[in-house]
Amino acid sequence: MADDSSSLLRIDHIAGKGRGLVAAQPLKAGQLVLRESPLIIYSASPLTPSAASSPPFPLCHHCFRLLPTSPPSNTPFPCPSCSHHHFCSHKCLSTALKTFHSSLVCQTLSHLRNSSLLQQQTSERQVQARFVVAAYNLVVMSPSEDLQTFLSLHGTPDDSILDAAKFLHSLISPLFPSHIHISVDITAQLLAKDRINSFCLMNPYSQDGPQRSIKAYAIYPKATMFNHDCIPNACRFDYYVDTADEEHNTHDMVIRMIQDVNKGREVCISYFRISRDYCTRKRILMEDYGFICECDRCKIEANWPHHDCQNYEEYSDLPHMRFLSKYVCDRKNCNGTLAPLPPKDNVPSNVLECNFCGNFKIDSD
Repeated sequence: MADDSSSLLRIDHIAGKGRGLVAAQPLKAGQLVLRESPLIIYSASPLTPSAASSPPFPLCHHCFRLLPTSPPSNTPFPCPSCSHHHFCSHKCLSTALKTFHSSLVCQTLSHLRNSSLLQQQTSERQVQARFVVAAYNLVVMSPSEDLQTFLSLHGTPDDSILDAAKFLHSLISPLFPSHIHISVDITAQLLAKDRINSFCLMNPYSQDGPQRSIKAYAIYPKATMFNHDCIPNACRFDYYVDTADEEHNTHDMVIRMIQDVNKGREVCISYFRISRDYCTRKRILMEDYGFICECDRCKIEANWPHHDCQNYEEYSDLPHMRFLSKYVCDRKNCNGTLAPLPPKDNVPSNVLECNFCGNFKIDSD
């Protein structure tokens, strides 16, 4: 793990959960414990988008930041081989052509856009096609251990995944070199891993809306080892995608601690906004991840009438309600998670930063 995080976190077996990440040493609130670049990243837009499903923001197809729209940098850099992909800088274009938008990927995506078979498919299937292209490209361009790392992740194909794999393999595999030897079964395995382990990269926050939508998906093999908790002790700072400096990849995964954690304790993140009510959390976790959360918060809220934690002032003294009051951003249209800034010289910061909108708040406790 980058940034010395290999000395901060270790993989361990967690009772009732399987693999998870625990603190290899005492961790401090605000401490950065993981920075990781994606193994695969691909657009969340359908290959043949309708006007209704078109992205609300013009994005660079490598870093997925907003394309410049004002002088002096008001001309995006187009892909030299197609008219569908644009980049915010020559650096992004150059990097993309060597990685996620190689000539093989470009040719394959162009071919798929003209496929009448794919045009008849749902938006979800078209996005799955983007993933399969990215996965096959990983096999072409990367060492075999990258594929094995991917296949070691959680996720088992069901009937819907098998049907998708059969269709997409027959459509896409002829467009790739025959020596990569990816079967229908491997394609199904990859699709299952992607469904369980992919992280969403979100469109920029706007105080006046609309709600943040998904602009891309990415696989981070180490970050996917974090288990979920509805009261997490760490969180992902995904707005850095739009603010990262030249030193760091804009789609790096950045995980920071919310609270202090002792050595040996599990480090957990939330897979969604922590302000969501019990019924919504339960539905998302079962539909998207296939499990029922048994954290302390869920055990308490499962017995509440209507399960809506936001309307129960009489429970405000409960530990998890105090946590939500302190660490949920109250900025309009946000509800992101607040975490302290990194400590300086081992002195904890009293400034909290929102992982969604980047807003700052003074911790008065």
